Amino acid sequence: MLNEWFQALTANPFRVRATGAAVVVLLTTLIRIVQRLTVRRLDRLAQRTTTQADDLVVDLLRRVSLAFIVTGCAVLVGAWLPVSDGVHRLLRSAFVVACVYQAGMWGDGVIAILLDRRAAAGGATATTLAALGFLGRLVLWSALILLALENLGVNVTALVAGLGIGGVALALAVQNVLGDLLASVAILLDRPFELGDFIVIDDIMGAVEHIGVKTTRVRSLSGEQIIVGNAQLLGSRIRNYKRMSERRVVFSLGVTYETPHALVARVPGLIREAIERQEGVRFDRAHFQKYGDFALLFEMVYYVLSPDYNRYMDVQQAINLDILACFEREGIEFAYPTQTLKIPGLPETVLHS
Repeated sequence: MLNEWFQALTANPFRVRATGAAVVVLLTTLIRIVQRLTVRRLDRLAQRTTTQADDLVVDLLRRVSLAFIVTGCAVLVGAWLPVSDGVHRLLRSAFVVACVYQAGMWGDGVIAILLDRRAAAGGATATTLAALGFLGRLVLWSALILLALENLGVNVTALVAGLGIGGVALALAVQNVLGDLLASVAILLDRPFELGDFIVIDDIMGAVEHIGVKTTRVRSLSGEQIIVGNAQLLGSRIRNYKRMSERRVVFSLGVTYETPHALVARVPGLIREAIERQEGVRFDRAHFQKYGDFALLFEMVYYVLSPDYNRYMDVQQAINLDILACFEREGIEFAYPTQTLKIPGLPETVLHS
């Protein structure tokens, strides 16, 4: 009986089309219902986790387009019902276009997730992220359109060659802009510095205020804003002081040559005690370094367990005051530039400079 019903159905072209359309509508409705229920269920589960992989799955399921479902169902129904070759080709072409559109929607979702993660991590402005999103989507849709044209029977070889020549000409015309743009992408991905970091580039020092598509803006210590091209920035050596966990300090001082040996031998220990009396400081060494032109020179090294510059200056000031008081108490004199002239027949003359 089923055979007879199918033969009667296929004998009338109008009934074939009507039945096919009804089956497509039914399948599409069922798939959409299953899709929404699945998305709702997975969304509730994803909200209980901190990972983003399940959020990506939910977003991709939510982005399944109606055109993709309808054309997919139409192709399946068309393979079951006796339709003409022209209808088969039409359905196949529509499905190819729908697949390309669906791939673009999924790719757009992946790009959006990646940009959101980068925005949450910091170090990039909204302008930079928007530019990266535009470039990513441009590349994605260009590749998908070429793929769709090739599957539809269009010869894309000449088109790709033309686009390649045009792209080379355009790149040569705007190579400086593209260099800064690619450098901006490198800064965003590699993150040598972020907003608020204190950096030093050649003779420029200051806090990063803005990381743009073409330039980065630094607020210098004297207050002015310095704008540096991203390509030039990455071509320089960058010192990022904000990522410094502690600060190494080297300083020296000199005492007079008239200082007795016993006091000279005590100086490193006195300086060590002055350094170790400070909080948040790790002493490294203190040595009688060398004989200078007019002084016995000592070199000291210690670490401030904080990258803050003001904290370093407070510690160094306290150490200097402590050393000054200690030297006054012990009768040790600091050296200053002096020269002794010996002229035959005259007493020695000491010159201070």
